[in-house]
Amino acid sequence: MKRNIFPHLALAFFTLLTSISCKNPYTDVVNHEKDYRIVPRPVKLTPASGRLVFKNEVLIVADAEAMAEAEYLRALLAELLPGTAVKLRATADNSPGTILLRILEDPDGAEESYKLHVNAEFAEITANTSKGIFYGIQSLRQLLALPGSMEEIPYASIPAVSMEDTPRFAYRGMHLDVARHFQPVSFVKKYIDLLAMHKLNTFHWHLTEDQGWRIEIKKYPKLTEIGAWRNGTVEGKLPWTNNDNVRYGGFYTQEEVREVVAYAAARHITIIPEIELPGHSSAAIASYPQLSCFPEEPTTPNRGVLSEKSKELQANGQVKLVYEEWGVTDDVYCAGKESTFEFITGVLDEVVELFPSAYIHIGGDECPKGNWERCAQCQNRMKEEGLSDAHELQSYFIERVEAYLNTKGRNIIGWDEILEGGLAPNATVMYWRSWDEHKAVITAASEGHDVIMTPNSHFYFDHYQADPDTEPDAICCLSSVEKVYHYDPVPEVITKMGLEDRIVGAQANVWTEYMKSLDYVEYMLLPRLSALSEVLWTPESKKDYENFVFRLEAMRELYDKHGYHYAKHVFETTSVKSE
Repeated sequence: MKRNIFPHLALAFFTLLTSISCKNPYTDVVNHEKDYRIVPRPVKLTPASGRLVFKNEVLIVADAEAMAEAEYLRALLAELLPGTAVKLRATADNSPGTILLRILEDPDGAEESYKLHVNAEFAEITANTSKGIFYGIQSLRQLLALPGSMEEIPYASIPAVSMEDTPRFAYRGMHLDVARHFQPVSFVKKYIDLLAMHKLNTFHWHLTEDQGWRIEIKKYPKLTEIGAWRNGTVEGKLPWTNNDNVRYGGFYTQEEVREVVAYAAARHITIIPEIELPGHSSAAIASYPQLSCFPEEPTTPNRGVLSEKSKELQANGQVKLVYEEWGVTDDVYCAGKESTFEFITGVLDEVVELFPSAYIHIGGDECPKGNWERCAQCQNRMKEEGLSDAHELQSYFIERVEAYLNTKGRNIIGWDEILEGGLAPNATVMYWRSWDEHKAVITAASEGHDVIMTPNSHFYFDHYQADPDTEPDAICCLSSVEKVYHYDPVPEVITKMGLEDRIVGAQANVWTEYMKSLDYVEYMLLPRLSALSEVLWTPESKKDYENFVFRLEAMRELYDKHGYHYAKHVFETTSVKSE
């Protein structure tokens, strides 16, 4: 049962506010459409006349269950309204200009839904849970007009409104690759703040790769002593011919990971860590060469571009190196060695202690099987387990890891390649290979597995967002704001099959091969993140691209207030259309 510590007092307070003889002079102000520009678009929004005005102070009154959200709102308003006193209390009084945060039990309300009511005397956010309160705060934040922004009102104000809102999808995610290029804790927190502002609830943290291992594992210290650093990086785009010969890397200590997890949790964001296997693992192999089927074979880049330092190390007998090119390498975890699984379970033991998420992402994508096919130990494993080919060996690998995580009370998410050779029984599939015309989605959903949509055709934010001739380097392709906006995560074929409930949500991915600076990561993220948020939150029937662009101007103001870097194409009169 949800508790409300002051329902009767609050009701009496509202009655008092609405009956006081000294009327707010802004009660009859007529608001305009531009005053209600919220992204993502709410399910139901009813404008009204009048504005709640904050002259000298803001008073926040909150239920005990919403006190953390009240503290968040206080800090937010203190940042946006310097010079205005922002006070917090646990009991109501008769002060005008109050914002109330109330947890109320509503049998028809979802966990993340909320209601927002504003008149000229007070604002009230009600929800079943603190999550709903938090999302209501994000909408209130967007409605807030700063001092001087309205000619007729010299103070901060919020337009009168009634809203009822709830998300379309339960999983609303965003990914960040910190392995190709490392981002410090301060930026990761800033990134999480952006997700919160857009009402996303999941952060997929891509922590390990061929080009770098970014998380401290105390049992295996060489993962960060060696695997977190590469001796150089290829320059420019394919075909690479040069290496910058600059040592590069970094990693997060376990204390820092806990700090980030707590920071995200306070914003109702779950962090799902990704520990790549069995492919994309050469940074781990550089740290512990015995994880390879062939420890004595040197790391050989596909294009032959190797730093001078790596050449020197290999000449002196250190043959395994952190990969310096982008792309895929044949050197993967050996599926025939028991020591491989001992290593992986040792890593996962520490990962599950750091991350309370129900899911651990294990990758499973782009695993070349050439080494397995020529490895005597892998061939022996296949014979012992009755496996017909290397695809089934990958399935064995994934299922074994899944079974271990199940003993820890966790389930796995993997890229859609985990379907190859048979899918692990409790796995969730992350669909990215959009060229297969939803084959992977159909297969996974038909077999009773949940699917998260993250098609590279629309939701890879390492793609160009405008004419490549005018943009900084990106991996390829074009995914404009408009193209992102028009994607529907539920394919028509899935609806026809009656399997739409298997699509639990979607996310976009930021792969950082060409994102050397933090500003560039933000530039590639915004404003496509705003389009994504509406895809994930707003019912398909209420989406309208022209109206979205109109509302996006208010989100742009928030970008500017908080100093974010963003692409401006969609705000210009001419822009590249979607493919």
